[in-house]
Amino acid sequence: MSDREPDSAADGSQVARKRIVVGVGGGIAAYKSCALVRSFTESGHSVRVIPTEAALQFVGRATFEALSGNPVQTGVFADVPEVAHVRLGQEADLVVIAPATADLMARAVAGRADDLLTATLLTARCPVVFAPAMHTEMWEHAATVWNVATLRERGSIVIEPASGRLTGKDTGAGRMPEPEEIFTLASLLLERPAALPRDLEGRRIVVSAGGTREPLDPVRFLGNRSSGKQGYAIARLAAQRGAQVTLVAGATAELGDPAAVDVVHVRTAEQMREAVMKHVIDADAVIMSAAVADFRPATVATSKIKKGADEPDTIPLVRNEDILAGLVQARRDGTIAPSTAIVGFAAETGDATGGVLDHARTKLARKGCDLLVVNAVGDGKAFEVDHNDGWLLGADGTESAIEPGSKSLMASRVLDAVAGLMVFE
Repeated sequence: MSDREPDSAADGSQVARKRIVVGVGGGIAAYKSCALVRSFTESGHSVRVIPTEAALQFVGRATFEALSGNPVQTGVFADVPEVAHVRLGQEADLVVIAPATADLMARAVAGRADDLLTATLLTARCPVVFAPAMHTEMWEHAATVWNVATLRERGSIVIEPASGRLTGKDTGAGRMPEPEEIFTLASLLLERPAALPRDLEGRRIVVSAGGTREPLDPVRFLGNRSSGKQGYAIARLAAQRGAQVTLVAGATAELGDPAAVDVVHVRTAEQMREAVMKHVIDADAVIMSAAVADFRPATVATSKIKKGADEPDTIPLVRNEDILAGLVQARRDGTIAPSTAIVGFAAETGDATGGVLDHARTKLARKGCDLLVVNAVGDGKAFEVDHNDGWLLGADGTESAIEPGSKSLMASRVLDAVAGLMVFE
């Protein structure tokens, strides 16, 4: 079978088989690279693992060979007849270095070729992704800062690390993002190689995600089917494109916080409104992808509503304040900057009065935002799935379709449009 032919992933779906090199640096986070390799192989790709000698101090060669199904070598004299130190980079569709230690990035910047991994980096002409992992002091050191900037200037993608527990008792920035997040970003690059430009440097963006839950009593609530995956994808990509991101997260499907994103967790529509209005004051853009409840119970029972004589025949509802409309009004009255880009989302279904786009155009005119991202929902679309498509409707009358693909792909298209809305000095 050719490496370019379709193959079957673990879930039975057909994928375009790609050649992926996973480089592993000599840091304690090397153990996480095992899960990353498994994700690639289970997705149907051909994977070659190239560790450094130091990485093999943390994870044995046999583990990587078993997970990838391919031999594992570290030196430039390995597999001489095949000229592996040149061929692996030349033929790769994607190279992912995880973990990327400070030493490994420094050697890559210097153009060293003293082992198989650095030699492969010199011959690779595909997207190259570095996932840094090191202590905070090392990440913030001037040498590392310069090396990261240099790698990015040369076209490599250095993803922002997470903050959290490091080796020992230390915590801070420099933690390698979780394998699932690295896999998500890498998969996006296979869909769209130019999806992660550093075009949002210095920008502040607020993103809302997930559904809200309006309590009926201590155990019940009114909610919706939103998983929060689309909003999380937007926040994750915005941070990796250089923005300072605040994610206001409602009820989600147990999603982990994206790396390099400040996350504010809320439950109700009112809590979401308060958090968004607080953080949007100095933002360049706000993206309201959350599925905010339109209504809430007029009263909340202090104890569980039980069946029987006391159960209510009806539950009166009151309307929640419209956050998106409130943002537009705040911009008009000067509460937030007039240059703040405001983006709304519309989950629509067609009915007897019009189609999805008809209702979306009406909503855009009524809300007054700059951009409306439109999803057709129902029948396995948008909610509770990993794929999405839709349309972008601009206040200037422009309309464009977003092709079907992952929610990360849709997020990249949305952020392209948002970047075009912001004022760059």
